[in-house]
Amino acid sequence: MTEAVTLAKLYSATQVDQALGTAAITGRFADTDLLSILDYQAGRDAVEPTRASETHSLQPGTSAWASFGAHPAGPHTDVTSEDNA
Repeated sequence: MTEAVTLAKLYSATQVDQALGTAAITGRFADTDLLSILDYQAGRDAVEPTRASETHSLQPGTSAWASFGAHPAGPHTDVTSEDNA
C-alpha cells in the first residue's frame, strides 16, 4: 500500500485506484506489478481486464491424467537386460 501512496504522487489517484483494481482482479501483487500496470494503462482507453471462463480456456484439461498411476491391462512383465540391448 505504501507503493500505491508513493505512486499517487506521480500518477493521479484515479489511475492508481484503477491499477489497484486491476491488480486485485488479476492477482498481481509482486513488488513491481502495480508500476507495470500503471505504465501499461497510461495513455490507453479504460478497458476492463478479461479472464478466461471455464467454458473457454487454453488449458488442455486433465483428461490425459485419467489413467495416471493405473496398472496396464495385461500381465506384469519385468524388463530384463536383454530387452534393453
